[in-house]
Amino acid sequence: MYDFNKIVDRQGTHAYKLELRKKIFGNPDVLPMWVADMDFETEPEIADAIKCRAEHAVMGYTIRGEWFQQSIVNWMSKRHQWRVETGWVEYAPGVVPSIVMAILAFTNPGDKILIQTPVYPPFFSVVKENNRELVCNSLVESKTGHIIDYDLLEKQLSDPLLKLFVLCHPHNPVGRLWSKDELQRMGELCLKHDVMIVSDEIHSDLVLFGHKHIPMASISSEIAKITITLMAPSKTFNIAGLATSYVIISNKKLMAAYRQILTSWHLFTGNVFGGIALAAAYEHGEPWLEELIKYLEGNVRAVQNFIADKMPEVKMVIPDATFLLWLDFRFLGMNQSELKDLIFNKAMVGLNDGSSFGVEGHGFMRMNVGCRQSIVNEALMRIYGAMIK
Repeated sequence: MYDFNKIVDRQGTHAYKLELRKKIFGNPDVLPMWVADMDFETEPEIADAIKCRAEHAVMGYTIRGEWFQQSIVNWMSKRHQWRVETGWVEYAPGVVPSIVMAILAFTNPGDKILIQTPVYPPFFSVVKENNRELVCNSLVESKTGHIIDYDLLEKQLSDPLLKLFVLCHPHNPVGRLWSKDELQRMGELCLKHDVMIVSDEIHSDLVLFGHKHIPMASISSEIAKITITLMAPSKTFNIAGLATSYVIISNKKLMAAYRQILTSWHLFTGNVFGGIALAAAYEHGEPWLEELIKYLEGNVRAVQNFIADKMPEVKMVIPDATFLLWLDFRFLGMNQSELKDLIFNKAMVGLNDGSSFGVEGHGFMRMNVGCRQSIVNEALMRIYGAMIK
């Protein structure tokens, strides 16, 4: 029903991933496969809903009523078999801003906050820029994907100054979906040591190859009481330019603290289109999403097959979720500056520098395959050509 091979010209749309190529890569002509939005057209029902609203010439302040919350409740039940109540749902100005609000609401300057590295770069900055101390629980590489060092995790959580654990689930950039057992073990350790959990689950609907996402807060009512869940349809339906994020918090005390920060900053209004886009996505977007997932799986397999055939020294673990691939170029023996020169200047491909995800990312690059498969193939050929020169 949907043509994900359609050529979509994003020139003139002020697209972040295009307009910042010169600044980020020193080269305005790299193939842009970095920032995590997709090049596909937005799902038609969402676009129609926005057009319909735009036909009304008044763009004043709007609210997100129970219709907004109910759309989320229905989606959680349908996609994740998670029973959520409308009173648990609140608007968020974005996932990263919500992490900041949680930091301000539930920690004090000098407190420690734990993240699992390598991880999405803003996880580092939002901690440091708000005068909290960063604690890195490095994930452990294995042949089947990254795993958790639980001994280290418990040691870190036992520190009385450690107040908050920011979980990335599914994990960006390594693509891990944490299993029920893993989530339960992490959650129980946080309960044991009185540490709150902020669970970034923005990629939860982009689950590949038959895997299933389990929300951290769905593990048990006890874990839910210490968990703030952050979600959005933005990555799923390629509407990251709209304010569509939300939080799910079952603990009334935590919700009140979150709302206090939200209202004190006057960030509760959002924009005219965000709630409408969310409702349309969750009510009508599932067929589009199912086809998208199949297409993304094809792109992942295309990279896997190309690497196996042409560049077997490059390592890649098939992700459980997301449209992001974590590529290991360490066999080249290059430092990060040399690797960036190879990929950005010689291959002319714009990938995310692995070192921005933490020290564990040295020798890695992150590739966004949320684009036409012909672009994926072009990028791989460019990288291969640069490597064999």
